[in-house]
Amino acid sequence: MNVSRILAAKPATVVTVGPNQLIRDALSILAQYDIGALVVTNSADELIGILSERDIVRRAIKESDIMSVEVGDVMTKNVIVGVPQDDLINVAHTMTERRFRHLPIVDGKRLIGIVSIGDVLKAQRDAYRGQIDTLETQVMAGDD
Repeated sequence: MNVSRILAAKPATVVTVGPNQLIRDALSILAQYDIGALVVTNSADELIGILSERDIVRRAIKESDIMSVEVGDVMTKNVIVGVPQDDLINVAHTMTERRFRHLPIVDGKRLIGIVSIGDVLKAQRDAYRGQIDTLETQVMAGDD
C-alpha cells in the first residue's frame, strides 16, 4: 500500500500559510481546521517549510511575544517530503525515527497533499483488518 491511497481519501486542498504571516494567524488557522501542522508556501505556491504546533511551543519558551513573530522565523525549513508512490511502511518508519507527525507529499515541486502519522496508522489498520477478515472467511469456509 502506498501514500496515494491515503491521498485519494483526503480533501484535495492542503491548508497552507505564508512565511510572512504572523504566528497568531497560523494558530487561528490550525484551530479553525483542527489540524496540527501547516505547510508553508511562497508566492509561487512552492513548499518552503512546515509549521507544527511543536515548532510554536518550542519557540514560545524563548519568545515572550510569540504571537507577533512571523511564520518564516519559526517554521522547520529542512522539510522531509514524500511522493505518492512511497510505501506506507517506509513512511511510518521515517516519521517514527525522525520524530515528526506530518509529511507533505509532492509531485516534482508541486505540493499535492499532506499525510499525518494518524492517516498512516489508520490505513495500515484498515489493511490488516481486511486481511484478517479474508483469513477468517477462508477458515470458516474450510470448516464445511
